[in-house]
Amino acid sequence: QLQLVESGGGLVQPGGSLRVSCVVSGSTLNYYSIGWFRQAPGKELEGVSCISKNDGSTAYVDSVKGRFTISRDNAKNTVYLQMNSLKPEDTAVYYCAASGYYYCSGSRRIRPIDFGSWGQGTQVTVSS
Repeated sequence: QLQLVESGGGLVQPGGSLRVSCVVSGSTLNYYSIGWFRQAPGKELEGVSCISKNDGSTAYVDSVKGRFTISRDNAKNTVYLQMNSLKPEDTAVYYCAASGYYYCSGSRRIRPIDFGSWGQGTQVTVSS
């Protein structure tokens, strides 16, 4: 059974950086595209970024372009989300999720419904 575990969340000041990780177990990361999602209190789940399983293509929601970078290390079964220039509006629980078929393209909205296996989330709080 595929399992995903996020880590690396925490409290950071505005303008700071944080890297969250998603470790995949129960299967090989090579088989999956991975998405990062976030949910702030009172708001809907939002697709933030994703990285494809084959060619490593990436996609980002407009609000994080130029600040966030997604990457994957298949040898470590881990996907990272490097978050720079953090803003208070980035505060949310961040989740990673896996899809066996999704292709990440800059023109497509990253939809939760396209991802089947989810982690438990890690809290990111941006505050002074």
